[in-house]
Amino acid sequence: MTGRFTPERIAGLVEGAASVARQVDLNSLLKSTVEIAMDLTGAHYGALGVLGDHGGLADFIHLGIDEIEADRIGSPPRGLGVLGTITHAAKTIRLDRIAGHPDSVGFPDQHPPMDTFLGVPVRIGDEVFGNLYLTGKEGGFTEDDEILVEFLAITAGSAVSTLRLQERLRRAALLEDRERIARDLHDSIIQDLFAVGLSLQAAAEVADTDPDRVRTDIDDAVEQLDRSIGALRRYIFDLRPPVWARPSLRQQIADLVGQLSAPHRMRVGLDIDCPDGEVPGDMAEYILALIKEGVSNALRHSGGDEALVRVACGRSQVVVSITDDGRGFDPKGVTGGLGLVNMRERVDDAGGSFRVDTAAGKGTVVRMTLPI
Repeated sequence: MTGRFTPERIAGLVEGAASVARQVDLNSLLKSTVEIAMDLTGAHYGALGVLGDHGGLADFIHLGIDEIEADRIGSPPRGLGVLGTITHAAKTIRLDRIAGHPDSVGFPDQHPPMDTFLGVPVRIGDEVFGNLYLTGKEGGFTEDDEILVEFLAITAGSAVSTLRLQERLRRAALLEDRERIARDLHDSIIQDLFAVGLSLQAAAEVADTDPDRVRTDIDDAVEQLDRSIGALRRYIFDLRPPVWARPSLRQQIADLVGQLSAPHRMRVGLDIDCPDGEVPGDMAEYILALIKEGVSNALRHSGGDEALVRVACGRSQVVVSITDDGRGFDPKGVTGGLGLVNMRERVDDAGGSFRVDTAAGKGTVVRMTLPI
């Protein structure tokens, strides 16, 4: 170390690293990493970009820019310019002036001015999982800031690796449990049903000569079937994945958007701020259905190059917006065909609000608010 660390800064790093390590879902872990990095360095803005399969940013978690500002800016970064340099070099970059770097490509319209910069890769072993970005520190970032954030990035990478291992173990446990249930189904339920069938077959053979026995056998068979149905219901309930084994809402959205956008040239970014477990299962189904409809519309009809799916969860509501930079349209002239009617009806059914902001040549923003 440089010898300039105060006890307060060291204590802040230790407490921050412990906070990151104890997070139990990926979104909270990444957001906590950004928050702590900003606190440790005094950065005004912070973000963590998760790398996709092709080196671009598959997810982008940011702090310091509110939702209204983010809507004005549009799609999140794709990992170009200085951000891409960190990925390719897999090493820390610290700048007093972003624009002075040879790889700088500038900022989009409506983006707040940013000058000082600190970017640190987050590794899982030899793999670069993502990059931690900090900017907007008055006076610039120091060597001490760099060392502190690098330590924090190591902790974050280790925590992500731990979450991945836990997920694999949980899935393995779930598969083992399902195999056990399948064996139990064969050994008990199916055998019971087979016995009921034999009993009824035997009763049928004496139906003409011993009707009292037939009634008794049928009553017994009905009771056995009732018991078997009850047991089968319990097995079906057990086969439902427990909460800890179900994909997070973030993962479900990422999988859905990836499947929808794969055949198209349009790039679709994600900006999701929903801690796992915060959205009830039935609400999650609503959200996924709305995103599927909205993203499909943008991919098939907008003619744009980029789209952004943003989901923000609060204590009492979820806000879902789908933005594209396409040709736009006149909402008054739309009577069907774009799925807007279906989306509006879904939102109305959930007791929410629905809004479309668009104009010819101006792109489209579909914004939906759902109460929890």
